[in-house]
Amino acid sequence: MTPVFAADPSLAMQAIGLTKHYGQVVAMEGADFELATGEILAVVGDNGAGKSTLIKALAGALIPDSGQVYIDGEPVRFSSPLDARLVGIETVYQELAVATQLDITQNMFLGREVRKPGVLGSVLRQLDKKRMRQQAAEQMHNLGIRVQSIRQAIETLSGGQRQAVAVARAAAWGRKVVILDEPTAALGVRETHQVLDLIRRVREHGLSVVLISHSMPEIFAIADRIHIHRLGRRAAIVSPKTTVMSDVVAVMTGALPSDAVVSAALAPAGAPDF
Repeated sequence: MTPVFAADPSLAMQAIGLTKHYGQVVAMEGADFELATGEILAVVGDNGAGKSTLIKALAGALIPDSGQVYIDGEPVRFSSPLDARLVGIETVYQELAVATQLDITQNMFLGREVRKPGVLGSVLRQLDKKRMRQQAAEQMHNLGIRVQSIRQAIETLSGGQRQAVAVARAAAWGRKVVILDEPTAALGVRETHQVLDLIRRVREHGLSVVLISHSMPEIFAIADRIHIHRLGRRAAIVSPKTTVMSDVVAVMTGALPSDAVVSAALAPAGAPDF
């Protein structure tokens, strides 16, 4: 049974009481979630905490047994990732984020190809490759992503550039929320900084960002607030400006009770102070 709470229309995304059981295994139990408009929210949790289940429910990849997701205060039901995309939610998963043998434009428009106008597109089904290349180049330029050519195959790009293409694609199609699952995993120091800068630029373009990461230094460098997940539900939500890393880790692992840290108020839209 879904708890009876009033949704907050000022939030870009909200979830109340999400629950998911797999037989006797409890993956998520009454989990709540709040994402302010124009913020970067980090989601952290120990292995098995249920954060992946939460993110999949928010992205439409998993249907919870109970609970409710809201967009701008309006209830939504996702039966697939396509449903989430239709309301403006895009997700970049850690693996299989891009098709390496396709070029940048083909990846940007994968599954969303633009056809030529008139008979050429509707009957002959010809793709408008020129228009797609122009739009892909504009998106890469707007986000400050530098590549030699928009026609480069993904397999010729560095790890950071590949991740940047995946993030740029999500930002191009997402109207509300971009969910990033470990976007800096396996990247070097320089490429990690480039991806973090890109995430900030995505937020500056009006999108709310959910960042799942195991890297505390990165989280404290970029997040407005930190959602700590433990035992299938939200344990606490804190500000990196008023909470130290060791306390976040302690709450994650159960060494420190959640009420020992101060909950963070909703972050206002706009960039935090660095």
